[in-house]
Amino acid sequence: MIGREEDMASRRQTVVSEQQRGGAVPVGKQKNVNAADAKSRRALGDIGNLVNIRVAEGKPEPHINRPITRSFGAQLLANAQAPAANKQKPVAIPANAAVGRVGTKPVTKATADTKVANEELMQTSASSGSFTKSSRKKVTTLSSVLTARSKVACGLTDKPKELVDDIDEADKEDELAVVDYVEDIYKFYKSAEHYSRPHGYMDSQVEINAKMRAILADWLIEVHHKFELMPETLYLTFHIIDRYLSMETVLRRELQLVGVSAMLIASKYEEIWAPEVNDFICISDRAYTREQILGMEKGILNKLEWNLTVPTAYVFLVRFLKAASSCDKEVEHLTFFFSELALTQYSMLRYCPSMVAASAVYAARCTVKRTPLWTERLVRHTGFSEQELLDCTGILVDSHSLAPESKLKIVYKKYAREQLGAVALHPPATTLLEELKASSSWK
Repeated sequence: MIGREEDMASRRQTVVSEQQRGGAVPVGKQKNVNAADAKSRRALGDIGNLVNIRVAEGKPEPHINRPITRSFGAQLLANAQAPAANKQKPVAIPANAAVGRVGTKPVTKATADTKVANEELMQTSASSGSFTKSSRKKVTTLSSVLTARSKVACGLTDKPKELVDDIDEADKEDELAVVDYVEDIYKFYKSAEHYSRPHGYMDSQVEINAKMRAILADWLIEVHHKFELMPETLYLTFHIIDRYLSMETVLRRELQLVGVSAMLIASKYEEIWAPEVNDFICISDRAYTREQILGMEKGILNKLEWNLTVPTAYVFLVRFLKAASSCDKEVEHLTFFFSELALTQYSMLRYCPSMVAASAVYAARCTVKRTPLWTERLVRHTGFSEQELLDCTGILVDSHSLAPESKLKIVYKKYAREQLGAVALHPPATTLLEELKASSSWK
């Protein structure tokens, strides 16, 4: 039995080796194998060696139906549609084209030449270290159609290229920058700032005045700096103070309490780790109790109807600085210097936050004499011309000139430090502003 199994294994190995070489299996050996093995060999023979067997036996080669692939169907269609007048020869279809997988292209002279050319191109590209990508057909997606329609509706396609300057090009991969919506967001800010602006209130106040507000502002900027809070918190604090004072009459002894409670509210809104009530009690030298601070916090929120989502000057500062030049740190520090000076000035309430932010950028560029002082890009993104900013900028420049001698000089000392470029030490642009105002009035 063992010898018989070894004999059958050797015969089976001989058959497989003959099939792998593509040769014909001897007829004598096929008769000695069982029916199951013969069926397997016939299935394998259909791949390539069955034709050779029949030719070797003297039988005529059968007609083999080639699978109709895409390229084969195109050739048949081309032959059928060829005009008889031209007497063109039909495209030759080789007999061995059926041997292979479905979808295999026939090997003609044109395809062979193309293959050789492609191989030479690949060798050339490989030797030069670069590879050429195949061109793909451009597919028009629904998003591209909607984007094109939006640009047409906004009139961007008709504008010259230099007027459609994209300052958000570098932030397209940043999801937090929301580049697709940032223009619409700032259009909404520009419209919403007028509804949430505090109006002038000093005439309706009995015990407080603009000087007291300036003292409170100077102290709050120092507290904000010591607590190392976010800049958004500072601007929201002053917005809450001015809105509340424009709606409620406040006694002199409660003015600091309003400021402390406003900063507590703004910290809870903007900060990840907001200071606690005890921190504000200590920073105010225990002038107020915990119950007084929490009671004023509740009173302010109820008076403002819990509406704290407002566009302050800070959101415009960030955008306008980006339009000016995001890499100019000197102009950036000077801009925040002027914007914090504006927080201490009650007279700045008559200007909307976007104009205050644009004037701070303009005052900074005038101080360091950037040329041009105001660009077309800034006009487009701020919405203000150079002439519209002269009055507001004049107040900021005057504040800069008076800051070194003022008793309230926290902002001046803060921006006179080397960490912020010592930008407060720059000579004020008073003379330049006077010249600009004179030329503007002459025009």
